[in-house]
Amino acid sequence: MWFVIEDHDSLFVMSEGVHFLGIGVLAYKIIRKRNCGGLSLRSQELTALFLATRLFCSFMMEYDIHTLLDLLTLLATGWVVYTLRGPLRESYQRELDGLNPLIILVPCLLLAVVAHPGTRHAYAFKILWAFCVYLEAVSVLPQLRMMQKAKVVEKFTAHYVFALGLSRFISCAHWVLQILDGDKYLWQALGSGIWPIMVLVSEVVQTFILADFCYYYVKSYAEGTGIIHLPAGIV
Repeated sequence: MWFVIEDHDSLFVMSEGVHFLGIGVLAYKIIRKRNCGGLSLRSQELTALFLATRLFCSFMMEYDIHTLLDLLTLLATGWVVYTLRGPLRESYQRELDGLNPLIILVPCLLLAVVAHPGTRHAYAFKILWAFCVYLEAVSVLPQLRMMQKAKVVEKFTAHYVFALGLSRFISCAHWVLQILDGDKYLWQALGSGIWPIMVLVSEVVQTFILADFCYYYVKSYAEGTGIIHLPAGIV
C-alpha cells in the first residue's frame, strides 16, 4: 500500500468512502426491509457524538476536505439514529443493546484530559479533539456486543460492520504511512509529548477491535455459507 498510493492523504478519503458504502447498506435495509433488527442504537449514537465533536473541532481548528466528509457522514448517521428511535423503533432489539455508554464515555473523557494535543489551540478544543479520537476507537463496541448476544449476525448488519472494519483499517494505514514517511506537517499538527503515540495506539486499537469480526465475515463467505456465527469471546 505504501508503494501503490503515493498521496497517503487520499487514504482518508477512501476510508470515508468505504464508511459511506456501509451506511448505504444500512439505508437499503432500513428503507427496503423496513427493519432495523441487529443494529445497535448505542453504537450509532456514539458514532454521531464523535463525528459531531470532530466536526466542531474541525471548524475551530482546521477546515479542509475532512470537514466536509465528516459532515456528510454525520448527517447519514443522524438519519440512522432517527429511524432507530422513531419510525422503526418497534423492530429495534433493545434487549440485546445493553452496553452502558457511560462505560465508554467516561474513560474516553478522562483519557482526553491526561493525553491531548500539545498545540496552541484553546484547552477545551484540545480536550474535545482527544475525546473524539478515543471515542471513535471504541464506538463500535456496543454493536459487537449486541451481535455476540444474538449469536447469528443479520446479513446487512454484517455487511455494514465489515465495511466499518475495512474503513478503519484504511484509516489506520493512512496514519501509519504518514509516520513512516516522516511527514513534518503531521508531526507539527499532532504536537509533542505522548499525544502522537496515543493517536497511533487509538488507530491500531479500533482496527484490532474489528479484526476478529472481519475474519469470521470473510471465512463465512469463503466457505459459501454467508452465515456468521460469533464465538463468545469476540468482545
